[in-house]
Amino acid sequence: MSGAPRREWFNWYPGRGAALRAQALAGSDAARGRSLWQDAWARLRRNRAAMTSLVVLGIITVGCIVLPWVWPYNYAQPDWNLLDHGPTLAGMHWFGTDGLGRDLFVRVLWGCRISLMVGVVATLVTLLIGVTWGAIAGYVGGWLDGLMMRTVDVLYSVPFIPFVIVLIVLFGRNILLMFAAIGAVSWLDIARIVRGQTLSLKQKEFIEAARAGGVGNTSIIRRHIVPNLIGIVIVYVTLTIPSIILFEAFLSFLGLGVQAPMTSLGGLVSDGASVLQSYPYQLIIPSIFLAVIVYCFNFIGDGLRDALDPKDR
Repeated sequence: MSGAPRREWFNWYPGRGAALRAQALAGSDAARGRSLWQDAWARLRRNRAAMTSLVVLGIITVGCIVLPWVWPYNYAQPDWNLLDHGPTLAGMHWFGTDGLGRDLFVRVLWGCRISLMVGVVATLVTLLIGVTWGAIAGYVGGWLDGLMMRTVDVLYSVPFIPFVIVLIVLFGRNILLMFAAIGAVSWLDIARIVRGQTLSLKQKEFIEAARAGGVGNTSIIRRHIVPNLIGIVIVYVTLTIPSIILFEAFLSFLGLGVQAPMTSLGGLVSDGASVLQSYPYQLIIPSIFLAVIVYCFNFIGDGLRDALDPKDR
């Protein structure tokens, strides 16, 4: 009968109807009240590979920041009585020593710290340039968009690795200049991605409403365009950091990385490769840490990409 009141499924259970009804209503209210970021976090937590990688990466990050300050050996302190001493748990040289008697454990921790710093800081430089460039080009459009994107096309034609090597050779191997050099030539991809997303966003109703309300172009880009690109930027960051870490390792392997006695994982791999046949642990241990860090960032990036994808909600 069309006029009869509809009976919900929980009304068929006498004595439990009120409790089931309250539970169902609370669940529906919670589902309606959950934001996009809360939903993304809930989905990310269900990704075991991403969460395991997040925990492992957190442990490595905290360890390489804290442990060098409390460890009894310095990364540059030699022990002339223990040259090329193998790994052992009996003493304090857990990972052994190198050819100068320096403790390999603390040097690996320092190498992780430098590699993570290069990856994070160079990526921030990349974001600062790329997001700004792409957002302005996509939002303003016209001849300015054409000029800015043709500039990106020209820079794409420049060989990436030789250009960075030339910058490092010209300006020296200062670690801060290395951050700037790598970040200054790594922003082209994110600029194109942001520009494409901005072209789509500027046609949305809330952008039209902001224009109608008299909001300036600079404020629209800063307060409306860029915040709506956060999801894409976060995924890009987690996938760019490992590539920059590997690139810095490549430069260090060529001898263009940080200056001795400071080292990075790439420098340790380079040092270990020269004594591979006699002391393989000097290559294997830093290589494992480098591989674990890169894999962790890749798994986290894949998890974030799936969690922030609106098509999978």
